[in-house]
Amino acid sequence: MIVYFMKKDKVPFSKAGIPMLVLRGCCGALYMIFYFYTIAHMPLVDAIILINTSLIFTILLSRLFLKEKIPPKVYFIMPSVVAGVMFTIKPFGYSTYSIVALLGILAALFSAGAGICIRYLGQKHHTYEIIFYFMVTATLISIPLMWSKFVIPSAEEWLYLICIGVISLLAQVFLTKAFTHENAVVVEIVRYIGIAFNALWGFAFWLEIPDAFSIIGMILIVGGCIAITKVRKKD
Repeated sequence: MIVYFMKKDKVPFSKAGIPMLVLRGCCGALYMIFYFYTIAHMPLVDAIILINTSLIFTILLSRLFLKEKIPPKVYFIMPSVVAGVMFTIKPFGYSTYSIVALLGILAALFSAGAGICIRYLGQKHHTYEIIFYFMVTATLISIPLMWSKFVIPSAEEWLYLICIGVISLLAQVFLTKAFTHENAVVVEIVRYIGIAFNALWGFAFWLEIPDAFSIIGMILIVGGCIAITKVRKKD
């Protein structure tokens, strides 16, 4: 599909910036790997809450690599997000749950890394080209990981996999275009509404009900991230 979009809009392949395009692809691929593992091994809403901490990593990485200034107020808000993460992880003893939760945070880190790369690449490369390199790189990284455990999907499973691929592609395109054409604060807030939808899906399909710690963590993380987004927009 992405090749079709590139041909339709006459988007050429660039000869420069390929290493950064590949790095974006690697960050995106590792994000997806940790993301899928996390949502498969812990309650859906908890996984999504942790992955939405990517905003914090984005701010820190943008300061480190893009030399962007961090408004002083952000430093006062960050502890609430960290507290929210602790409530969600529930690190009150060694457990498989806590380890999986840490992988969810790694997913957030690599998501932020991909976002920083996109911000850098967006100045010279078309959205479709960036997505193309992400998909190719992700495929190449996935092949050795599934080499010895690959199972040929049934016809029904192929249908689900194709749907996941199409929806993921459209989500990438729409999200990128949203940040290009709409107020960033509005887009960020709308993204966090997705947590509520994931809570509904978790209950509808697996009867998952967030406990008190998860709810407190969600409030702290979402509230903190929205506050940070507003502060950054004002500055």
